[in-house]
Amino acid sequence: MHYSSWWVLVALFSGLVIGGGFVAILMYFINRSRQAVQVSSNTVPDGVDQILDAMDSAGIVTDASLNVVKATAKAFALALVSNARLTYPELTEIVQRVRRTGALVDEEIDLQRGRFKDASIRVHVRASLLGSRFVLLLVEDRTESYRLEAVRRDFVANISHELKTPIGAIGLLSEALHTAADDPEQVRMFADRLNAESLRIARLTQDIIELSRLQAVDAVANAERVEIDHIIGAAVDQNRVGADAHAIELVVGGPTGAIVYGDAKLLVTAVDNLISNAIRYSPDGSRVGIGARIADGVVEIAVTDQGEGIPEADQARIFERFFRVDQARSRTTGGTGLGLSIVKHAVQNHGGDVRVWSQPGMGSTFTIRLPEADKPAAALRSAGEPAASSQGEQNQ
Repeated sequence: MHYSSWWVLVALFSGLVIGGGFVAILMYFINRSRQAVQVSSNTVPDGVDQILDAMDSAGIVTDASLNVVKATAKAFALALVSNARLTYPELTEIVQRVRRTGALVDEEIDLQRGRFKDASIRVHVRASLLGSRFVLLLVEDRTESYRLEAVRRDFVANISHELKTPIGAIGLLSEALHTAADDPEQVRMFADRLNAESLRIARLTQDIIELSRLQAVDAVANAERVEIDHIIGAAVDQNRVGADAHAIELVVGGPTGAIVYGDAKLLVTAVDNLISNAIRYSPDGSRVGIGARIADGVVEIAVTDQGEGIPEADQARIFERFFRVDQARSRTTGGTGLGLSIVKHAVQNHGGDVRVWSQPGMGSTFTIRLPEADKPAAALRSAGEPAASSQGEQNQ
């Protein structure tokens, strides 16, 4: 009996040891399994999801295998992510560099876009480690700001070039006046040329101011209902003296009753520039036609001349700042090269566009297209007719 009790105790102790060992081994494997799951989990740290969702710029989180585990809508809009991978090798290289060095990356790079890599975007990239496994990429598209900066530099360079000629001419003419002080006829001639150059600088300065104003975001902040017939009439009146000086007849179409929302002064400036251009590039004794019509809710204002026309190769560039088809003639006629650019920006600010039709030797037609203003319901009821019928009569 004594030996039996002893064996029972030994067996019990052995069972406890074996059971404890088994439990220890089981817990060890459970912990290892938890660690493995944690390492392979694609769940980003708490709070990162909410921050990325609130971001307006492109945000991307990659894991140790360079898989994209989180990306904002902007990242997809810029085509930075495809099939849970980074699209551009430049971004992949940045992620690998961050993982290798652990250092923050902050730089600007160009990314080639398009099937044939014929376009690119300029982006600012910030990348850093996010915990021990993830890398956070913040990408800001700066393509437009760089484009605007390039436009600004070109604009300043063009202005400097354009001002250099009349300013130099004024200097030379003033010296010539001193030399010819005793010759009244020479003095009058040089004075007339001085006046012409000063007027040229004044026109250029005014056009620059006007174009800068049109490029402001709130250029048409206080839009009102504007009568197109009034716009055409005011623009024609401003050009009658210039037309009469060259025996050019201004032929104006009949009233349309068309109404648009906008700034009357800017619209007059746009139409005025088209008419003055038509006069400037038309032969003496010719005609310039100005008319308007309504078609499918669009108000069209057309200015037609009988000039030399514009070569097809130049028609895509005529709305660029300082672009001139005929440089020598533009300088002779006093053009600044900004008139059509002003027209384009004024019309775009009103939600419209401007088009050109031209054939060498057959003249040109510039057409401003603007959305027609909605007719007040009370006016339609008083007229006793539906909107479609009223518009049909106006088209006639």
